[in-house]
Amino acid sequence: MSASPLAGRTIAVPETRELDVFAGLLERRGASVLRCPLVAIRDAPDPAPVLEWARRFAAGACDDLILLTGEGLRRLIGCIDRHEPALREPFVRALARARKITRGPKPARALKELGLGADLPAEPPTTGGIIATLRRVDLKGRRVGLQLYGTEPNTPLVEFLEGAGASVLPVAPYVYADAADDQAVRALLERMASGTVDAIAFTSGSQVERLFAAGVEELARKALGKTLVAAVGPVVAAALEARGVRAQVMPSESFFLKPLTAALEKALSSSRSS
Repeated sequence: MSASPLAGRTIAVPETRELDVFAGLLERRGASVLRCPLVAIRDAPDPAPVLEWARRFAAGACDDLILLTGEGLRRLIGCIDRHEPALREPFVRALARARKITRGPKPARALKELGLGADLPAEPPTTGGIIATLRRVDLKGRRVGLQLYGTEPNTPLVEFLEGAGASVLPVAPYVYADAADDQAVRALLERMASGTVDAIAFTSGSQVERLFAAGVEELARKALGKTLVAAVGPVVAAALEARGVRAQVMPSESFFLKPLTAALEKALSSSRSS
C-alpha cells in the first residue's frame, strides 16, 4: 500500500476563516498541519457607515458595483440582516440591477448564494485585472460602488475610475485584526527558519503582511527562504512579490483551497522523488 501523498510533511496554514477545512484537506493526505491563524476578519466596528452606504445603494445610487472579495458581500448582507433587516430586499433588488464586476471566484460565489451572477469577471483576478477589464467599457458619468478589501483604500483603482470619468462610492464592511500575538508569529518563523517546516500556504495578502509585521524582517526572509511558499492565487502571489518573495506553488487556474492542496501535493511529491 502506497503512503499518503503528504505523509511526513509539515505544512503551516495561516488561514483563519476556513482553517479547519484547509487543515482537513491536508491531513487527509497525510500532512502534519501547523495551525497558525495570523489574521482575524471582523465586522466593521461601526455599522452606521456600512448601513448608510447600503441604503444609498438600495435607493439606486450606483450603476456598477465592484466586489473585491466574497467576504465583503457576505459581511454587507450580514450587517443588513442584523441591524436593518427590512433593507435586505431592496438592497438585493438593486444588486440585481447593477452591473457587477468581480475580482476572482470568491465574490462570484457570494453572488451565486443570492441567486445572482457576475457581469464582468476580471481577468486576471487582481486589481490590475479589474482595471484592464474596465478599460474596455465607457465609465464616463457612471456611479461605481466599490467594496474594499478590509480598509485598504485601493488608491490605484479609485484613481483609475475617477480618471475615466466615474464617481466612486466605497464601503468597508469588515476589518482585519491580528489573530496571533507577535511572540507566537516569531515562534512560527523560527521553526520555519530551522528547516523543520516543509511548506507554508498563504490564502490572503493580509497574512503575508502580518508575518512581516510581527517578526524582524530578516527572520521572516530567512524563514520563507527555508520553506516552500504556496499562494492560493495571483493576488496573494503579488503580495508576496511586493515583499521580495516568490510563490513557488500556485494553482494554475482555479484559486480555491482544493486546487491549492493539489498543487502542494504535486510540488512536495516531486521534491520527495527528486
